[in-house]
Amino acid sequence: MKRLWIGVLILCMCASSAWGADVQNEEQARRDVRNIVKHIQARYEKTKDLQADFVQKTKIEGFERPVTSAGKVYLKKPGRLRWDYLDPANEQIYVTHDDVKVYVPEHKQVLIGKLTHMAASQAPLQLLQGVGKLEESFDIQPTTGKERGIGDIRLITLIPKEREQESARNLQKIIVEVFPKTYFLRTVSLYEISGNVATFEFSALKPNAGLTNELFDFKIPADVEVVRAPVLNGP
Repeated sequence: MKRLWIGVLILCMCASSAWGADVQNEEQARRDVRNIVKHIQARYEKTKDLQADFVQKTKIEGFERPVTSAGKVYLKKPGRLRWDYLDPANEQIYVTHDDVKVYVPEHKQVLIGKLTHMAASQAPLQLLQGVGKLEESFDIQPTTGKERGIGDIRLITLIPKEREQESARNLQKIIVEVFPKTYFLRTVSLYEISGNVATFEFSALKPNAGLTNELFDFKIPADVEVVRAPVLNGP
């Protein structure tokens, strides 16, 4: 009987120890995430403008191979963004605060709308615009699992707060990886409720390059059709 009680006691102690370790690990993870977010926001506060190359890989539910595209992105404070797809097709996206123009030269068409009314595919644009104030727009959590980014830096998960916006309604979460030392965004993965996953990987970053306003000003060509995006109301 004594041996039985000793065995039970040892099991309880081991369970208590494991539970305590889990709590400590979780607390450490949350501290890591808070520290990463602090570094991200501090870095982008010092960044007046930024240009980078990107590769986008989109895994579509039901298809084996991801769709790959590439291009360049330009950002300038306050609230200016230009997103150029160069491969496999040419498409230009201009954002000034909440105003969006999507130009497709091949179709000779410009779509004009509001960023907050766009689909979840426009979420990286909102993220880049608001990267200096992540805590206002997202619930921030440690990413589950053992996967880490380069430099063994923890990945962070962003859960959109504003679910009533069309751009966030179909978005389940965003997982972010940062570059070591600089804490600029390296990869952004968008997980949609549908099961689709779009991952953007950034490279060749050039901060504070002195980008001009003209780079972000799109003048609609005379022979181009202008289409206004519908304003979508909530369900």
